[in-house]
Amino acid sequence: MNIEVLLTEAEIADEFAESLEARDLPEKFFYWQPASVKAWQEIERTSHESLVPTWAALAGRAADLVKGFAGRVPVISFGAGDGSKDRAILKSLLAAGREVKYFPVDASQNMLEMACAAAEDEDCDVLGIKADISSPMHLMLAADVSEAPRLFLMVGNTLGGFDPLDQIRHVAGCLHAGDILLVDGQIYEQETEYPTAQHENWVFSPLASVGITPEDGGMKFAETADDRWEGLYLLTRRFQTARDLSIRSMGRQIQIARGERIVMNFRFRFTREGFHSLLTRHARLKIVAEIPSADGRYVTAVCTK
Repeated sequence: MNIEVLLTEAEIADEFAESLEARDLPEKFFYWQPASVKAWQEIERTSHESLVPTWAALAGRAADLVKGFAGRVPVISFGAGDGSKDRAILKSLLAAGREVKYFPVDASQNMLEMACAAAEDEDCDVLGIKADISSPMHLMLAADVSEAPRLFLMVGNTLGGFDPLDQIRHVAGCLHAGDILLVDGQIYEQETEYPTAQHENWVFSPLASVGITPEDGGMKFAETADDRWEGLYLLTRRFQTARDLSIRSMGRQIQIARGERIVMNFRFRFTREGFHSLLTRHARLKIVAEIPSADGRYVTAVCTK
């Protein structure tokens, strides 16, 4: 198993302690610990179920999408997780007789190992890249592991786990002529109820890893329109302490007073029009196809530069 490391475990552990001190835990820490990975996989089995037919449809078209690629097809997946969302496309390309080199990119060592192992089981050439895709430098370095043309994947509403206004422009900056990007977004539904028990368990898992318990405070979820872009909605999660806490992480003693709030990771959702305009007007990408999921909860775009 080959994994190139741009973000070491020591670095992410130190960043975790710093983020706790700052009372702000970003996305990458919610897939870092084994308990977090397990909680996320439980969510994926249900929340992304409606995307399976879309991924199957894209897999059926994968060989046609890359017919202009001469020789090997580089598949670079930003925020690959355990690779479960990528495998249908990899299998389809391999079945069509194409030589594939798969580059899953993720900050989670646990999930990256799963993605690499599963691809190797399919006899796919694979190089994992352990990186923080919120970093423009890490994104560019990951993209540069292969020359264009390349097939980029950013699926499972990975875009919604970051500030999409910044993230999609950084991703678009990685694309060259001939490259293809498959990116999806979760559609805003006003009637959606948050949180489910599974989501709350997953969001709480980084706090549990340092000994915080549900009795130490409460989690609050809220969703509001983001007035920076029409059709963009932000779901925030905050943990408010009910007592004074003393936490030890990476040799640091962190004191959190009663009533303080820890900002957890957030999630963006989009109207379909907002998602379309974010890709075209904001990131200057060309959409060559748009595929809504059967239940209307997601939309996937096939983009070029």
